[in-house]
Amino acid sequence: MIIEFRCEREHARHWMCRETLSVNGRDVPVQIAWTATAEPRPAGLEALFELERMVLRRGQRGGADKLKIIPERSQAQRYAAAGEPDVIVDFTRAARDPDCSAQLYLRPLFNGVPGENAALSAILAGDLPVLEIVNELDGRVLDRGHPSGEIAAGLSGALETVMARTLTMLAAILSGAPRIVPELTSSAGESTPQPATTYVLRGLALSIAKEIYRLCCYAPHWHIGWRHSESADVWRTGDLSGPDWKVLGDPGDHFYADPFPVKWKGRTFVFFEDLDHRVGKGIISAVEFDRTGPVENVVPVLEEPWHLSYPFLIEDNGELWMIPESSEHRDVAVYKCIRFPDKWERHCTLLSGLELADVTITRHNGMYYLFGAWRDGTGGYSDTLAIFYAEQLFGPWLPHASNPVLMDRASTRPAGNFVTINGSLWRPVQDCSNGYGAALGLAEVLELSPTAFRQVVRHSLNPGPAWPGRKLHTLNRCGRLEVIDGSRLQPKTAAFVNGPVSTVPASSGSGAAPRKPAGSRNAPNSVLAAD
Repeated sequence: MIIEFRCEREHARHWMCRETLSVNGRDVPVQIAWTATAEPRPAGLEALFELERMVLRRGQRGGADKLKIIPERSQAQRYAAAGEPDVIVDFTRAARDPDCSAQLYLRPLFNGVPGENAALSAILAGDLPVLEIVNELDGRVLDRGHPSGEIAAGLSGALETVMARTLTMLAAILSGAPRIVPELTSSAGESTPQPATTYVLRGLALSIAKEIYRLCCYAPHWHIGWRHSESADVWRTGDLSGPDWKVLGDPGDHFYADPFPVKWKGRTFVFFEDLDHRVGKGIISAVEFDRTGPVENVVPVLEEPWHLSYPFLIEDNGELWMIPESSEHRDVAVYKCIRFPDKWERHCTLLSGLELADVTITRHNGMYYLFGAWRDGTGGYSDTLAIFYAEQLFGPWLPHASNPVLMDRASTRPAGNFVTINGSLWRPVQDCSNGYGAALGLAEVLELSPTAFRQVVRHSLNPGPAWPGRKLHTLNRCGRLEVIDGSRLQPKTAAFVNGPVSTVPASSGSGAAPRKPAGSRNAPNSVLAAD
């Protein structure tokens, strides 16, 4: 198979500079057919991109940067000996050649419109566009998605993210696997684009303000909320009402996030990510709870040379197992509890060689299903869902027939344990529409099998009077104990009053320090887009 990208010569960018596209794990040849530019771009766009490269990316090259040298002979000419392309991917607004002999003629659409200008227009209006890939030979929409922009730095970074996820969708379509074309949780908004200069300068000013904020405060600073409730839990009410939320105290220079409670051998502990701001690396810690709240000091229970978070817990064959998120290490590893709660040993690796964040497993219709936020090396960390299935916890794990099964920033990334309500399977999901970890959704899973997946978000949860702040991205429960997390302002010079297991009223938790996405610990701080 030969793939041909049709791109505008006068607006050639580094993301186009490729000779292959990875499809089903193999490199498929890509040739570029340069075409004449049909539309002008915003005035001074390339100069603005260069300004962002120097200020936001410390001079590092990005996928949206302009190609300085364009080959006089196109790759299409160089590949002429191989014959006509099997697949054409047209990134322009030019009309399709009716005599084209390609088996597929794919046209990426951005909020329903082709061409880079459509993507830029959506970004300048304040959001990333909904992506669609259309086969122009029959008019069918082959895939649809809405990317997340949590690491998109500026206008150029947003465009790079959009194109990276477009390539993700193209690779999935060309794999031959059946596609699940979703109805997205949120549709593309309509607003007036602002001038590119205004957008970029405002973004640079905001970036400088964030750097000043980081000098003065620990950013992000997450904290854990907890409460005891009999029946007024989030899953029953569909909101955060009910008993008051209390905050698990932290030592100030650490943040706590991703709480997972478990009752084991008659004792209840909450396990969570414990990140030392001075080191920038997370470990897994735990604290014991009784009917009144936390009763002992926080204890570290698992540390590796790489970052750990999201300590998913599962009981299987009479043993307790932990699968902490370790996407930085590019594997999904299982740890066995040797001594509860503080001794765990690495038992085996379920999956390796892939970035898979916040792995969450459920049993359904006699099978194990593993969900995770998947990333193919570029783009956001929270918009693409991969599912694997197995007959036993330790595998072998096989990919879902339609992986990746969903690209939707509002309903992809796992946010805690699955629950069963009146015989129906539900999952909490991170809603990253307004930034990483900004809100939660409660999604009912309508179909789940090795070849099918469909979910509908029934409820949306946002921080507010019941849980102040701007963040909320994990929800779990064990018996009467219910836990969530959020963020607050934490000045670096502030004296910390509460001990590691003290509690304060939820109303004291305010501020909006954004958390770096769990899958992006190795990304440079300069390009992290805090919201």
